[in-house]
Amino acid sequence: MSRSLTGGAKVAGVVGSPVRHSLSPLIHNAWIERLGLDAVYAPFCPPEMGFEAFVQGLRGGAIAGLNVTLPFKEQALAVADGPTPAAQAAGAANLLLFKGDGQILADNTDGAGLLAAFARQAPGFDPAAAPVVILGAGGAARGAAAAFVAAGAPEVLILNRTVARAEAIAERLGARVRALGLDQAAIAFAEAGAVINATSAGLSGQGELDVPLAATPVECVVMDMVYKPLITPFLAQAEAAGRRTVDGLAMLIGQAVPSFTAFFGVAPPADVDVRTLALNSLGLNERI
Repeated sequence: MSRSLTGGAKVAGVVGSPVRHSLSPLIHNAWIERLGLDAVYAPFCPPEMGFEAFVQGLRGGAIAGLNVTLPFKEQALAVADGPTPAAQAAGAANLLLFKGDGQILADNTDGAGLLAAFARQAPGFDPAAAPVVILGAGGAARGAAAAFVAAGAPEVLILNRTVARAEAIAERLGARVRALGLDQAAIAFAEAGAVINATSAGLSGQGELDVPLAATPVECVVMDMVYKPLITPFLAQAEAAGRRTVDGLAMLIGQAVPSFTAFFGVAPPADVDVRTLALNSLGLNERI
């Protein structure tokens, strides 16, 4: 970091466990540097059982806010004093804002980031044209399901090993959302317009998902929210089957834009190619 910080610097960050893989600090700090802000964006990794105590200790506005990643998104909503409609619909928060009066506000920008990623990497994709299948039932899956319901998907199928967790999301989001077990993936995939992996499977060291992506229609778009590795085994399987893919890095950047504005009161600069910066950090080149 080449700039100096003052005692009045705005501080924001990302909290997760693990968080060492996060590219959010690279992205936000590149925008901060370009704008010359007196600010910094840092990673935080509290113990999994200590998330609430960590957040409560930040009340009062010493920190502007936090992006929240696995496994804390549902806890983030619970600890906040006021959720936005997006966070309420998702039943999870990926953004906490700390006010000077001690209030904590919760928002969810995952849905906006997800749809921005589809628009960028799968041009012409219509979320209202066919059923959408989401794998997983955690905070990321909740945000994705809420986004597709709002975007007009005719049906959203949530597949999870523990069906009861998927059923809880379906009950919250209404009749167009159904819960199924992972063993019903082939049936769910048959008419899918999109399949999204919203689990941590594929994240370095977290194993793989064994699902039959070849059972999807040829026009189906497959997305993985994981971005390290950029091409997960899940996306590699989709590409081998000839399906268009959307990677987690596109979603990360998409959700970072409104987060940055909420933290620092200004839109991120459009002339910083944060995707290339992130790919360079991963030791990768952009795919053609």
